[in-house]
Amino acid sequence: MAGGTLYLVATPIGNLGDVTFRAIEVLRAVPLIAAEDTRVTRRLLTRYEIKTRTTSYHAQSAPGRTAALLTHLRDGADLALVTDAGTPAVSDPGMELAAAWAAEGGRVEAIPGASAVLVAIATSGIAGPRWAFEGFLPRSGRDRRDRLARLAADERGAVIFEAPGRLGATLRDLVAACGPERPGAICRELTKLHEQVVRGTLSDLAAAVADGSVPARGEAVIVVGWSQGAAPARGAAAGGGTCGAGHPWDEASAVAEVEALVAGGMGRSEAARHVAAATGIPRRRLYLPPDLTPARDASEG
Repeated sequence: MAGGTLYLVATPIGNLGDVTFRAIEVLRAVPLIAAEDTRVTRRLLTRYEIKTRTTSYHAQSAPGRTAALLTHLRDGADLALVTDAGTPAVSDPGMELAAAWAAEGGRVEAIPGASAVLVAIATSGIAGPRWAFEGFLPRSGRDRRDRLARLAADERGAVIFEAPGRLGATLRDLVAACGPERPGAICRELTKLHEQVVRGTLSDLAAAVADGSVPARGEAVIVVGWSQGAAPARGAAAGGGTCGAGHPWDEASAVAEVEALVAGGMGRSEAARHVAAATGIPRRRLYLPPDLTPARDASEG
């Protein structure tokens, strides 16, 4: 069909020097750039002396803005879509517009560039040969518990985006779902001056955020390491279950995991709920005061 081209232009995830020559050429050539935040995009455009007109387009934009941009394309004018960092439509605005224009037979073209996902995979060194991109996890409720359970049961590595204020809570949830010994990494401020990549067990990472060793500033990428023995979590008739690397959880081990989460700062009720969701053991059997916590058998070490 006749119409303009919608360019999905990847922008730097931190260091402005990571933009591609092709991205600069497209941003200069199009008559209009739709930006998630025009103030953020202006810094990039100023750096490369790009004077193209911009308009705002973000996750909270009214439906009328999408309609206006589609009209722009239908009239035969090209449009570049950018987000604050990375590629549009990858955990960022843009999917709705791209899908709508493609459904009309319009041309949609991606201009690849920097990717926080790939940088985290490469620098963490723990994702393994196969991995899954999870993006942002659901904030709460059954959807979150179900996603964590599926992640724990998957032997592949996983990449998760997280906002700074929720980093600690998400790591505690990962400990409960995947087990404290599963490897992980926190990748912060990627490509920026204060880039930080911290590797360790999920339990180590949760503790590092809790004690401030890993600052809760800037959006972070969490990499959950691959586990060759992962198996779906399931409840058993005797009250046992499996989690994370596929090892069985007896009731004493599960209660000990609750105590570890409580020691790390999580409320006892919340800790019992997380471990119950991960192991299949009823929550009421895990919510025990310290003086009733079952002792581990000496043979367990």
